[in-house]
Amino acid sequence: MSETHDRTRDDRGQYDDRIPPERVLEAFHDREDMARPLTANDVMEAMDCSRRTAHNKLGALVERGDLETRKVGARSRVWWVPIDPEDLDPSALVTPESEEGMDEAPESTSPGQSGRRPAVRDAIEDADLPGSGPQLDARREALSAAYAYLTDYPEATKSDFLRDVYSEQPAGFRSAEAWWNAIQPALKDLPDVDPPDEREHIWHFLGG
Repeated sequence: MSETHDRTRDDRGQYDDRIPPERVLEAFHDREDMARPLTANDVMEAMDCSRRTAHNKLGALVERGDLETRKVGARSRVWWVPIDPEDLDPSALVTPESEEGMDEAPESTSPGQSGRRPAVRDAIEDADLPGSGPQLDARREALSAAYAYLTDYPEATKSDFLRDVYSEQPAGFRSAEAWWNAIQPALKDLPDVDPPDEREHIWHFLGG
């Protein structure tokens, strides 16, 4: 059998070896937030390739030791460049002495911890949701549940929210579509939420 027939094609019918693994690493080195892991969707967008090709290249880099990976939630996975502890700047490490005065730091310096939670609560309280009184309270609880779901599953689709959140928190809406039409505009405005663009359907949580 010829070498051409041995080559693997991706979902678009293209040979997936046209993208060397090193090009995938460039996507990790070129991102603005060097601490944020990437998803397969991030690599697909950066490399303009299919999901199969992205997973093939990411898997190869994990086997080489260039990347680490882990599952987040039940259906998602992220990848990142591992850091050798010997390469860390000792001056950046937190020591007992450097912890003094940390209580005076602004809330935004502690993403993902209790310092961020009041901002989320305030945003939910200020969200533009229909209704008043107990009905409005129920809809705020539904919005809070949708946000908590996205933090647990950092890649989620509309159908995920309707299946797992609306079923538990209908909040007085007569249909799932009416629930989504009210919740999703408010969800977009909450901290660390990255809504899908026009061509995508996946919501992302960027807070860790």
